[in-house]
Amino acid sequence: MIKKNKKSKLLYQIKVTLLGSKPPIWRRLIVKDNIRLDQLHSVLQVAMGWFNCHLHQYRVGSSYIGIPDLDFDMDVTDERKVCLQDIISNPNDSFVYEYDFGDGWEHKIVLEKILPLDFSESPVVIKGKKVCPPEDCGGIWGYSDFLDAMQDPKHEEHESMLEWVGGEFDPDAFDMKFINKKLNDLKL
Repeated sequence: MIKKNKKSKLLYQIKVTLLGSKPPIWRRLIVKDNIRLDQLHSVLQVAMGWFNCHLHQYRVGSSYIGIPDLDFDMDVTDERKVCLQDIISNPNDSFVYEYDFGDGWEHKIVLEKILPLDFSESPVVIKGKKVCPPEDCGGIWGYSDFLDAMQDPKHEEHESMLEWVGGEFDPDAFDMKFINKKLNDLKL
């Protein structure tokens, strides 16, 4: 059930984990409790390293929240009218953020801690592991194949994957300073 609260009173520490990734690809963020879900989408895109090239939605229990589309026969609540505090309010509450329905990237978002509101106006990543898979690599299974090709110079697809990704690719890379600069530049 979606509650309707708007005034920010707290900060939420959330953990975002890309489901199926082994070892896990994840980010820990601090966001305001009243961030709208359309704004959270922008934060997640930056924090994870996606490029906002595909559709997305949130799954909260059996409810869907996203961008309603009259062409689809599906009951979707408008994400511009729902705040984070409307769907989670207690530590360990969770929901799913889906990105790129073709590749099927699913992210589990868990409320880890509730913190007092400070003067921070922008969301911030405080920890994370691993780089985000490249867009359009075919989901978790395609990413696994991509990594196999990238890590073996003798693999028949190594050169084409290297060219496709634009050069080097380090799956262990995580640049928190760069991500936070981009988050700071977001206009929420």
